[in-house]
Amino acid sequence: MNKQEVYEFLKNRGIWYEITEHKAVFTMEDLRDVDLPYPESNAKNVFVRDSKKRNYYLITLKGEKKINLKEFREKVGSSQLSFASEADLMSILGLSPGSVSPLGILNDKECKVQYFLDKELTENSGIMGMHPNENTASIWLKAEDLLDIIKEHGNSASVISI
Repeated sequence: MNKQEVYEFLKNRGIWYEITEHKAVFTMEDLRDVDLPYPESNAKNVFVRDSKKRNYYLITLKGEKKINLKEFREKVGSSQLSFASEADLMSILGLSPGSVSPLGILNDKECKVQYFLDKELTENSGIMGMHPNENTASIWLKAEDLLDIIKEHGNSASVISI
């Protein structure tokens, strides 16, 4: 799904969302110049795989947080993890670097990707920001709705403390 298809998908399901159009951003640093309605709820995404390319994980956490992949691997019972390649990102999620988003899971035809959301993003308002599969906008959704969308698609989705 591209950006417009994501908007239509959400609209057709009656899911609340807000859009912030902006210049193309490739890193969290690039977002510092963008006026965001919920800056405390902005999220970043990490797409990783195990050493045998059997398991793929998309992890969403608060924008300023860092992830310890060794700790994460132990929590989910995986072998050694490394960042997935650009080719894997495109072939599995249909996304290019800088546009990684949990909404890319809607492009995962084989439901290969296991999704993990940092518990911190479900607290307070539960609103979280992400790209709508393109890095020229941010879309704001409720974490609960995002988890429902991913599960409805057929991928596993879990909330964990990172």
